[in-house]
Amino acid sequence: MKISIVIPVLNSHEIVRRQVLFFKSMDLPDDVEIIYVDDGSDPPFKQENYDLKNFRFIWTHDKRPWTWALARNRGAEAANGEYLIMTDLDYIIPKELIEFVRNFDGQYMGFRREFGVLTVNGTFTQDIDILESWGYDRSRYHERGFSMPAHTNNFALLRSLFFEMGGYREDRIGLPYPQGEDNDWRKKRRRWEKAGKLKLLADDLRPVIYMFPNGRWGGDVDFNPFGMFHNLSRKSWKNPFVKDLRISA
Repeated sequence: MKISIVIPVLNSHEIVRRQVLFFKSMDLPDDVEIIYVDDGSDPPFKQENYDLKNFRFIWTHDKRPWTWALARNRGAEAANGEYLIMTDLDYIIPKELIEFVRNFDGQYMGFRREFGVLTVNGTFTQDIDILESWGYDRSRYHERGFSMPAHTNNFALLRSLFFEMGGYREDRIGLPYPQGEDNDWRKKRRRWEKAGKLKLLADDLRPVIYMFPNGRWGGDVDFNPFGMFHNLSRKSWKNPFVKDLRISA
């Protein structure tokens, strides 16, 4: 197996349905597997509800909030691929990105990001009206197009390196959000780079991954216009995108 795509999921059943339709349309090769890690959904996902080759669920059976670090680690443990593609459910992975990783012989790559949406029939679109209905600020398009800053929680890397680097920290589960797993992973990655043990793909060569314009991109960290994603709140005095809470803290 060349690639294992690992995606934690909490509820968001409709988004999973759309993503499965999107993956089906790609006719992916047999050396690509897709693992969704059900991180305590209610109701739980059922494998038999989805007809897609090399696609499976695993379950953490953990009902605590914000346990995606555990979910990513369990997904990596269950994976068979030489490379892991790790991302979150509000991202859309195009076939071009998957093929790029299939032909990659390096160690680690991040992704460039743009906004996009999957329609009800699983079709990818960047139609400006549809994006706006999901919360995308149309005025942003005239300034920056669909692009957005890269994020450390979307990447592809050798599965063996993921374990050598120690995976994600699970000891912070139970702390108030944000628990800092992303920052910890970023710092770890930089230490490995500085030590010459990890080489990243050049920024200008990275493939593109797409993100639904929810959350802070819709003007609020909890923005979820159609209720299709989990309802855990990201509001915190530590969260720099909720200024009123920071001021009152």
